[in-house]
Amino acid sequence: MKCVIDGIYRFGKDFATLSLAPNKKVYDEKTIRKGKDEYRIIDPKKSKLGAALRMGLKETGLFEGAKVLYLGIASGTTASHISDITGEHGLIYGVEFSSRSIRDLLPVSRVRKNMIPILADARMPQTFASRIEKVNVLYQDVAQKDQSEIFIRNAKAFLKKGGTAMIAIKARSIDVTENPKKIYAQEKQKLSQYFEVVQQVTLGHFEKDHAFFLCRMR
Repeated sequence: MKCVIDGIYRFGKDFATLSLAPNKKVYDEKTIRKGKDEYRIIDPKKSKLGAALRMGLKETGLFEGAKVLYLGIASGTTASHISDITGEHGLIYGVEFSSRSIRDLLPVSRVRKNMIPILADARMPQTFASRIEKVNVLYQDVAQKDQSEIFIRNAKAFLKKGGTAMIAIKARSIDVTENPKKIYAQEKQKLSQYFEVVQQVTLGHFEKDHAFFLCRMR
């Protein structure tokens, strides 16, 4: 076991985070005990960040104390691992459109005090702008046709210059008839107008027809 990148640890082929809330599972994830510490395995079948790590993602830009805007936080599976990394001095603003998902997220955020659920539409950042500050990291998992445009809009509004931005692109949400590789290329071109695209990985069998982009705000 060793810390490989950005507060993420490696156990064989698996990646894990050091739990901020030991003995409090979020999604029935596997855990590993090392002395007083509990490590939570990032399930690549349930977390696109976990899948990206398994497929070769080299960095995340996350760090202890980071401020994060998470678009499409859902019930908090991936966000709980980001919560582990950013720690008690970090903060995650979790935007979610589904009231059902927000209800599922609330118990997680009560245990993890660095998570703030926000019921809002990520397509309209102006509607929640008064509730958040500039952030170090933007993370998006929103399956919409205009997902790149949503990502860019929020980055321009909230991401600090030089900040890191991660997006999971779902090709079939953009055009179900087009070859996913062509979709990834066109979306990368859009992103490149505003970001340095640092790395692109496809998520393989973990998430069919998905690519994960790691970007840096210019």
